[in-house]
Amino acid sequence: MMRTSERNSNGFYSLFYLLLFYKKKMGKVLIIGCGGVGTVVAHKCAQNPDVFEQIVIASRTKSKCDAVAKAIGAPNITTDAVDADSVPQLVELFKKHRPDIVINVALPYQDLTIMDACLECGVNYLDTANYEPRDEAHFEYSWQWAYRERFEKAGLTAILGCGFDPGVTSVYTAYAAKHHFKEIQYLDIVDCNAGNHHKAFATNFNPEINIREITQKGLYWENGKWVETEPLEIHQPLTYPEIGPRESYLLHHEEIESLVLNYPTIKRARFWMTFGQQYLTYLDCIQNLGMSRIDEIEYSAPLADNPDKTVKVKIVPLQFLKAVLPNPQDLGSNYDGQTSIGCRIRGIGNDGKELTYYIYNNCSHEAAYKETGMQGVSYTTGVPAMTGAMMFLKGIWNKPGVHNVEEFDPDPFLDVLNKQGLPWHEIFNCDLEL
Repeated sequence: MMRTSERNSNGFYSLFYLLLFYKKKMGKVLIIGCGGVGTVVAHKCAQNPDVFEQIVIASRTKSKCDAVAKAIGAPNITTDAVDADSVPQLVELFKKHRPDIVINVALPYQDLTIMDACLECGVNYLDTANYEPRDEAHFEYSWQWAYRERFEKAGLTAILGCGFDPGVTSVYTAYAAKHHFKEIQYLDIVDCNAGNHHKAFATNFNPEINIREITQKGLYWENGKWVETEPLEIHQPLTYPEIGPRESYLLHHEEIESLVLNYPTIKRARFWMTFGQQYLTYLDCIQNLGMSRIDEIEYSAPLADNPDKTVKVKIVPLQFLKAVLPNPQDLGSNYDGQTSIGCRIRGIGNDGKELTYYIYNNCSHEAAYKETGMQGVSYTTGVPAMTGAMMFLKGIWNKPGVHNVEEFDPDPFLDVLNKQGLPWHEIFNCDLEL
């Protein structure tokens, strides 16, 4: 049996959220980061001026922010420049603009500096990916969870992981637990990009972050402990709605870490992502050539004005590779196909019987580009980030401390998501294939 999310637009919940809508305050949002995701966030905030009264876009390169603001053409957008590695610069930016909430879509390396500046200036915080150090391909929530007490004492809200995965997938899990399950036992998050950007090799978001994520060891939760695998060691074909079978690979992904804590009945939780063979072949070459290294190497570079002389410079191979690969922000114009991301869940339903359940969204790259000028991967991250900020400004997701998205009420978030370009669907008692 299959249902679509349209049923959430009717009845009690719609009336309840409509009343909240009229009680909401208009707010000022500061977006840090002006890549593909930041561009989508800015577009979607501008489409909702009844909530986002003022929008500021800031990044290291102000001209990029200016170009996005010009393309959107909304009168309530201003731009600025900031080095998000610098707490003093961030503090100066926050004091200048005094936002109600910061949407951090910069690099994951910068999460902690932005959170520090938020605490110093009394600003609320939201991000889409958890912190990881520059010098180690490793990410986990512990660094940001350590800020809980400080945000609570300051009366500030920090919302972690409000993209799609992490983000919507965690909200999907919360929705399933609230409405359909007495006990979630098995959770598999599945992420398929069946689009084609018509490039020999390109990543759909920041190449440096993308390649670091994929090349580290896999990790999943089973029977109360973490199980480690070799990179991309475990894989199998899974069938995605409107797409068909695609080879899917087990990865480590951060939302598993918080979900198994917030839903302790989970016996096993895994994350799967699809990759084409050509992509994996190029990735293998990149690793074998040493171009995925994140440590500095010394290079003798010829001087521009005297090629016979050289100067010693230090470069990080992966950062150099990022500079020569296609910019994910420029892929949209030639991108076709769609993504399909969701949660496959098995456990005990509200009637006490075993229940299998699949909740998912499919997103068209072409439709995303037509609306925002960005491809579907940026769109599926940017729309939830805007939605989370909207939930905060409406007073619905507003709780001092540091929280993952599944700790809030999923219903109003999914109701807005359905209307903002990412409609979701449910399938009951299906073959989960896992």
